[in-house]
Amino acid sequence: MPVVSKEQLVDSIKKAIENSKKRGFKQSVELIVVLKDIDPRSPEGRIREIVFLPKGVNKDVKICVVADGETAVKAREAGAHRVITRSELQAIDRKTAKKIAQECDWVLVRTDLMALAGRILGPALGPRGKIPVPVPPTADIVAVMNRYKRAVLIRTKDQPQIMCRIGTEDMDPEDIAENALSVISTLESKVPSPTHNIAKIIIKTTMGPPVEVVGR
Repeated sequence: MPVVSKEQLVDSIKKAIENSKKRGFKQSVELIVVLKDIDPRSPEGRIREIVFLPKGVNKDVKICVVADGETAVKAREAGAHRVITRSELQAIDRKTAKKIAQECDWVLVRTDLMALAGRILGPALGPRGKIPVPVPPTADIVAVMNRYKRAVLIRTKDQPQIMCRIGTEDMDPEDIAENALSVISTLESKVPSPTHNIAKIIIKTTMGPPVEVVGR
């Protein structure tokens, strides 16, 4: 039995948006899931999963591609935020690596450059919770980019909870709810007993008050 229904989520999303004051920017809608009896320091409690949202996040997602040749050309044509070739990668210093880690949501790396990218970009990406994503040389880089434009990373840090963006305040609440269900179902597959381990589900906008969907 699922820990929450789509109807419950839609109702809470509507409340969260209605209760949020209008700001001078488009606010994100965020999902917070609080876990119980899960130790984030234990191997079982270290949750780190990429979830591909069915309805996307409705915001500009900056994709960085590390590749050579035709892959690099296609990535540029597809509007990658930044394309880094092998020679450019080798010339990157710490300051530039930090800038890339800060401005790029996802760093897609052709597999033959993974070791180099891990050594040069890894130290800057790691502290920000980002990792280079390997892409096979034969993969359709445009399709991979489009897929990651609707991806979110869910992970536990110091506290037993996850928080991620599931849309924006101008999206249809039904679509936001579908995104939320994708995240929750992924989380359900990672904990021993979803109905016990998932203690609270909360929806909020960037600067709005939280709305509790499920609380135990």
